[in-house]
Amino acid sequence: MFDKKEKRFKLKSDENFGLGAIQIVVDTQTGVNYLITVGTTPLGITPLLDENGKVVIDKLDK
Repeated sequence: MFDKKEKRFKLKSDENFGLGAIQIVVDTQTGVNYLITVGTTPLGITPLLDENGKVVIDKLDK
């Protein structure tokens, strides 16, 4: 009746510090990497950039 959908985002990295953490997640449809901050304050999310200011994109297996 219900098809199990593949998750769109996968956790690539998770580093904890004090009361918070920094995570990198990858969009499995586009390959774009996102940096997420979590903690006691509201979370933030932004595309992860390389040293040249370009968005980090993983090659996808299709």
